[in-house]
Amino acid sequence: MSEGSNARGWVVTFSGTAINLCLGVLYAWSVIGKALTKEWGWTAAQANVPYAVACGVFAVMMVVGGRLQDKVGPRWVATAGGVMAGIGMIMSSFATKESMMLMVVGFGIIAGTAMGFGYSSATPPAVKWFPPHRKGQITGLVVAGYGCASVYLSPLTTSLLKNYGINQTFMILGIFFLVAICLFAQNLKNPPVGYIPPGMPAVSSPKHQAARHEYDWHEMVKTPQFYLLWLMFCFGSFAGLMVIGSLAKMAAQQNPATTLAPIFVAILAAGNAGGRIVAGFVSDKLGRMRTVLLIALGQAVIMYLFHFFTSDILLALGSAGVGACYGANLAVFPSTTFDYYGTKNGGVNYGLVFTSWGVGGIFGGMVAGKIFDMTKSYNTSFMVAVVICLLQAGLSFITKPPQTILVTKDIPAAKAAD
Repeated sequence: MSEGSNARGWVVTFSGTAINLCLGVLYAWSVIGKALTKEWGWTAAQANVPYAVACGVFAVMMVVGGRLQDKVGPRWVATAGGVMAGIGMIMSSFATKESMMLMVVGFGIIAGTAMGFGYSSATPPAVKWFPPHRKGQITGLVVAGYGCASVYLSPLTTSLLKNYGINQTFMILGIFFLVAICLFAQNLKNPPVGYIPPGMPAVSSPKHQAARHEYDWHEMVKTPQFYLLWLMFCFGSFAGLMVIGSLAKMAAQQNPATTLAPIFVAILAAGNAGGRIVAGFVSDKLGRMRTVLLIALGQAVIMYLFHFFTSDILLALGSAGVGACYGANLAVFPSTTFDYYGTKNGGVNYGLVFTSWGVGGIFGGMVAGKIFDMTKSYNTSFMVAVVICLLQAGLSFITKPPQTILVTKDIPAAKAAD
C-alpha cells in the first residue's frame, strides 16, 4: 500500500485541522475586544482580561489534555474539549457590561481549557498514522487550522456582532463550536497496536521489533534537549506574539493614514497558517534545527526592518512575514518533540514544551506594551525581538537529538486503539 492510500490517516489529519479551525477563536479576540470597548464601554485592559486568562489556561491545559489523551485516547479528550468550548462560549453570552466575571470564567477558564484539550489531542494521533519522515508535513497541516482560523472567524464574528450583538454572538459561536468539534472529534483515533505506516518496511519478525525508546515526561525533563527546545520555542513565540498582539497599533503609528489594519491582521493570519504548512514540509527535508535556524534568522531580519515599514504594501509584507515565521515555530517544535522523545507520550511531552508558548506570549505582549508606554514607540521592542531571535538561532546550533536508545519489544496481535 502506498503512502497516498492511507485514507484513515488523512481523515484523522483533516479532522484535527477542522477542530483547530474552531479553537482558533483566540486569534479573533481582537474583534470581540473592540466591540466590548465600543459597545459596553470597557477599557482596553478590561477587554483583554478574558483573552489573557484564556492564553494562560490554554498553555497549562495543554499538559493536562496531553496527558489525558495519551492515557484514554484523543477522541474522548477532544470531545470533552468540544463540550467545554460550547459551554464556555454560551456562559460568556450571559455576561453583562457591568460584570465580566461570566466571560472570564466562560471564555477564559472553560473555553481556555477546551483549547488545551482540543489542541493537544489533534496532532499526536495524526502523526502516528504516517512514517517518521512525514511528521513535519502532517503536523504542519493539523496546526495550520489554528493559525488560519481568524481568516474566517474575524469576518464571521464581525458580521455576527453587527447583526446580533455581543451576547448572541457568543451564543451562536458556542453552539457552532459544540457541534463541530464534537463531530470531528469522533474521527480522532490512534492506529491499532503493531500498525506499520504505509511506506515503512515490514518488520522481519512477526513477534519482535526494534524501536526507539519512547520517553515519558519524567525522562524527558531530565534531558538538556528539553530545556533547549523550551527556550527556543519561547523566544520564537515572544517575537511573533509581540507583533500579533499589537499589530493594529503598530500599523497606525507607522502609517497614520492607513485604513487597512484589519487587512493586515488577516494577512498575518494567512501567513501564520502558510508558515506552518511550509515549515512542516521543509523541516522534513532539511532537518528540524536547520529549519529553526532559518526561521529565527528570517524573523530577526523582519523585526529589524519592521520600523521602516511605513507604507501599506510594506506593512502587508511585514505582517505576512511575521505571521509565517511565528507559525513555522508551531509546526517545527511539535515535530521535533516527537522526533526526540517518540509519539507514545507525545501529548504530555509536547504539552510541557508548549508551556514556553504561554510564557513567550505573556512577556512578548507585556514588554511591547511597557516599552511603548515609556517611549511612545515600538522601535525598541523590535530591537529586543531581534536579540531574542538571534538567541534562538544560536541555540539551534547546539541542540542535538538525545542519544538513540533502541529497545526490542513484543508486537501483539493488531488491536484497534481509540
